[in-house]
Amino acid sequence: MMQSRSGPFQLCFRSLFDPGRGYAFPCDGDGRVDLDQLSENARNNYLFARAMVGRELAAPAVEAVGLH
Repeated sequence: MMQSRSGPFQLCFRSLFDPGRGYAFPCDGDGRVDLDQLSENARNNYLFARAMVGRELAAPAVEAVGLH
């Protein structure tokens, strides 16, 4: 049985060297980021984060956005 993943999610790239630092981008429950919905700056940051996986950033993880 598959679990339904609904609600807001973010794709998080955490720093390998500086705890608490990293990047987060809105995504669906499967981790897909809609590049057309990102600003130019956010899109550039997303592409940079993907390129830095394993060098400066950990592999991305899908996380539910917490309600505060």
